[in-house]
Amino acid sequence: MTTEQQQLLTKAANSIKAAQILTDEGLHDSGVSRAYYAMFYIAEAFLIEDGLSFSKHSAVISKFGEHFAKTNRVPSEFHRYLIESEQSRLRGDYDASYTTTETEAIEQIERANLFLTFANQYFN
Repeated sequence: MTTEQQQLLTKAANSIKAAQILTDEGLHDSGVSRAYYAMFYIAEAFLIEDGLSFSKHSAVISKFGEHFAKTNRVPSEFHRYLIESEQSRLRGDYDASYTTTETEAIEQIERANLFLTFANQYFN
């Protein structure tokens, strides 16, 4: 594991902690956002494995699916979790009429934790 990959996984772990704190405080939109960023950082760490780096979220998500999920290097559910988490984040951040539920926030945090556990096992 490179230093950059380790830094991304550390950022992911910190984002999960923040997501839990925010959710515990009833800030579900923000909790989902942090859970998404945790998964995003993990996907970036995987892409570095193939020498890839992208600035757009859509590119990270797409290329993670192409290089890792579709090739069965990672379970495909992690790509689906990333996609669904981004959709939840976008609704929570940009749709004024949408309120993220506690259940949704907890689910995204659990998924981020599963993804991080898998990444730590993969890279170690």
